[in-house]
Amino acid sequence: MKIGLQFIDPLNFVAQRFLLASIALLPVLILRRRTLPRDSYTWLKLITLSLIIAVSATLTSIGLLYETIGLSSLLTYTQPLFVFCLAIIFLGERITKIKALGLISSFLGVAMLYIGKSFSQTFLLEPFLLLVLGAFLWAVSIVYYKKFLGHVEPAIINIIQFPIGLTFLLLLVFMTGSLSFCRDTLYIFSILYTSILGSALASTIWLFLIREEEAIVISTSSLIVPVIATLLGWLLIGESIGYDFLASFILVLTGLYLVNMPTSGR
Repeated sequence: MKIGLQFIDPLNFVAQRFLLASIALLPVLILRRRTLPRDSYTWLKLITLSLIIAVSATLTSIGLLYETIGLSSLLTYTQPLFVFCLAIIFLGERITKIKALGLISSFLGVAMLYIGKSFSQTFLLEPFLLLVLGAFLWAVSIVYYKKFLGHVEPAIINIIQFPIGLTFLLLLVFMTGSLSFCRDTLYIFSILYTSILGSALASTIWLFLIREEEAIVISTSSLIVPVIATLLGWLLIGESIGYDFLASFILVLTGLYLVNMPTSGR
């Protein structure tokens, strides 16, 4: 995503990502069309979920326009904290002290990657709020899917939600600018990777995991993403990392271990 956003604005990037993800999932639609929901109530919930996801992605993208990658990543991954609260209220998931400690440990590990680094010299309230709201809506989409649409096959969810989200994003693109596409080879590789592997494949696996496991466990596990992204940034595009990365890595892994530990329910 970081490479792709060097060539094109965030709204066009996300719209093209949703478009290519929809195309990538067409074979699944052809093979699994008989499993598409038939009742209007399920379709209404699918449309609602699609709009929540699209708005979340849009708010995060706009926030990135005005804030640095470091703070944006940290704010985006407040998502597990929101899931923690929402899952207790709406899903009735039981929270042990060990899981709470694991969540705190992992989030502190992610915070260590960014605190004091690459932040804006002046605090901008609007992008801050947009990024936090984007993270909150991401959490809402996780809990909403698990509560209302867990009976729908994950691939079917994405077959439906990507085109609906694309329609919403195209409206925003035309309202704020115009469609644009970059023909640079590096950009094409970036958009294909993020669309086919990052959206079509990875998000389908993500939904499957949410359906099969507790929302708190899966959302907390997503905190490994910024750590891996930091490591790949060092390996692939020459970003610097220090000894604080090792401490962050240990905190995140410790937290994930605690969250996934079998408990007696106490």
